[in-house]
Amino acid sequence: MRKSFLLSALIVVLSGCAYLGAAHYNELFGPEQTQQRMVEHNSGSGAEFLQHVQPVLESRCVVCHGCYDAPCQLKLSSPEGIDRGLSKERVYNGTRLLASTPSRLLFDATNTSQWRDKDFTPVLNERAQTEQANLAGSVLYNSLVLKMSSPLPNDEILGDEFDFSLDRSQSCATIGEFDSLANSQPHSGMPYGLPGISRTEFKHLEKWLKEGGKMAHIKPPSKAALAQAQRWESFLNQDDLKYQLTARYVFEHWYLAHIYFVQDDEKSFFKLVRSSTPPGQDIELINTRRPYDDPKVERVYYRLMHDRSTILAKTHLPLALNDSKLARLYSQFIAPDYHVDSMPSYLPEIASNPFKVFAAMPVKSKYQFMLDEAELIIMGFIKGPVCRGQIALNVINDHFWVAFADPAKAATPEVGEMLLQHEDALALPAAEESNALPISSWVKYAKRQNTYLKAKATLANSMFKNGENLTTDLLWRGDEVNDNAALTIFRHFDSATVVKGFIGQEPKTMWVLDYALFERIHYLLVAGFDVYGNVGHQLITRLYMDFLRLEGEQNFLALLPKPQRKELKANWYRKAPPSLTNFFESGDEFSQPTGIDYKTQDQQHELYGLIKQTLKPVLSPRFDYTQVPEPLQQLNNMPAKAINLLPQISFILVKDGAAEHQAYTMIHHNAHYNISSLLNEEGQRAYAEDTVTIVPGFIGDYPETIWYLNNPQQLASFAEQLPLMQIEADYRALKSKFAIRRTHPQFWQYSDILHKVAKQYRGVEYGLFDYNRLENR
Repeated sequence: MRKSFLLSALIVVLSGCAYLGAAHYNELFGPEQTQQRMVEHNSGSGAEFLQHVQPVLESRCVVCHGCYDAPCQLKLSSPEGIDRGLSKERVYNGTRLLASTPSRLLFDATNTSQWRDKDFTPVLNERAQTEQANLAGSVLYNSLVLKMSSPLPNDEILGDEFDFSLDRSQSCATIGEFDSLANSQPHSGMPYGLPGISRTEFKHLEKWLKEGGKMAHIKPPSKAALAQAQRWESFLNQDDLKYQLTARYVFEHWYLAHIYFVQDDEKSFFKLVRSSTPPGQDIELINTRRPYDDPKVERVYYRLMHDRSTILAKTHLPLALNDSKLARLYSQFIAPDYHVDSMPSYLPEIASNPFKVFAAMPVKSKYQFMLDEAELIIMGFIKGPVCRGQIALNVINDHFWVAFADPAKAATPEVGEMLLQHEDALALPAAEESNALPISSWVKYAKRQNTYLKAKATLANSMFKNGENLTTDLLWRGDEVNDNAALTIFRHFDSATVVKGFIGQEPKTMWVLDYALFERIHYLLVAGFDVYGNVGHQLITRLYMDFLRLEGEQNFLALLPKPQRKELKANWYRKAPPSLTNFFESGDEFSQPTGIDYKTQDQQHELYGLIKQTLKPVLSPRFDYTQVPEPLQQLNNMPAKAINLLPQISFILVKDGAAEHQAYTMIHHNAHYNISSLLNEEGQRAYAEDTVTIVPGFIGDYPETIWYLNNPQQLASFAEQLPLMQIEADYRALKSKFAIRRTHPQFWQYSDILHKVAKQYRGVEYGLFDYNRLENR
């Protein structure tokens, strides 16, 4: 059977049809012309695609080709992405001097011909639709055949010919260029740097490609889900200006979410989009760089569009809606007594500043709306386009907790008046649009931030001058039921994760967010960030985030005695440049003493305990690291020398009985002397202070190592040997014993197990993991 399988796969290669130049393809099969490939989901070829082809593409291909950071922009997570094909232009480019043209599926082109005009090239055959041409002219098919003709070497660690860096050079070969690629890089077959797919999987793809690559969308949502979507669209699209402003605010905060309805058993996901057409008509997407850019239509309608693409963990932001949520929005934005006389302008300097656009709305309503789904809002700047890349994320520490100021105390009319008076000082870098000059912009925004901080401190000093000082009563307690009140953020070098609860050991720092700070983080890193922007836009976004991080830390420090505030901050910013240290100190305007009566000399530890006690009713136990059983529990206390050898994210599967698995995540926290340096992260690393946290379940979406422990003996041996590591050779030896390397012959079988277990743990939060960061060690 294997010989037959290889023979059928290699016929095209041996016939000379797989590696021909574009001119020869034209001679043999005619010129390229886009094809109509979409069929109904309940047709014969549609059912074939959904039942036999799509599962292979998802489990073997989408795990590397799913989003903005997919190699060659090849998104295999939807029929539109498959048909669009490849691009040689990078989305993530931290050096471009001018903003590039966006290339978002469904938005920036409406059909495959338009993508061809934007220099995307096909991976499916677009010449004569014969069986021979459909195989010979398909980049996808030739990539699979190339892997079989040049399988992975037997070495556990692949050689230098394999480049797994995220910024590696990419060939993105057209079918006419494929012969040159195959000759110069025979190891570049797909899946890249992983074992080939099985013969059964290959046969499914071969049959599909041979028959013309027909594709179908998943079946439509249930009637119950569509009825709920219509109800929400009715609410969001009323003519009253109060409703229109509410819909604009909701959209600008929820547009990344995967919305589903609690009453829908099938859990269809929807995206909230702007359309030029009202409910009841087909959606006509409004295409702008940012969610608040000028729509250039007389009336914007907010619609719920069925999301038919594969769900990826790295972009999945589930949001549950029901009747209670609808009533909550009404009570927050429609019931309060305020008036909207006209809709705000879409001019960039206005639209990018939420304090101007939504000034008519009560501050408390806006803040409570964000708090209700705080994890989702913060997840936006982690799972949105900004999430990829060191420059975007080296502005935060590797592990910190987040709490929020109580709306009753921090969203008062006095606070609202102060924000109105200083709305210009709260302007964000997105006002410069997608081309910015970073240095001059930094100076301008630094002055504005200082102006705002002084006004904020003046108001705070006046509020707490009569003996009423800050205590943990300042913190929002989630109304005693909402577990969004306590969050933990993990940075994994060039990706990040946010989860509910105060997870892990006590962190180096903590943030306390108030409304203005929370809103600015969202409009800086989500609504206002353009992944296609120039280097200046990306740098000023990162530099401005310094201001916001410092402000969140300062809110936390205000709960400590005044001497400890300065001492702790100095420790957080060891070795920081004097110029930045001076700027950091300029924000220390709050002069009131803490209202907490500390009992020990370790005030930070004591404060963490007080905050945890205050929020105890709503602390999520899901990732409680103290619940990890021995012997894995002891790994939380590993020595730094062993921790230094670990990747950022390691998944551990422990086989428990015949078929059950227990899952754990081991997170490596990189310690820094400070995180104020933009381009010298390595110089700021404090390796001796690195820590690790092991938690039950899955944290993170980009596994770098998969450990598989088959029995109690392996578990005990792994837990004993891991802390003893001293050098790279020790780590590699342990991987040979206990890990599923990317070169493991049964890698895909273990990948399937991993995803099956993840689905059990994550439920509605489940999505495919991304394998672009799997290490080669």
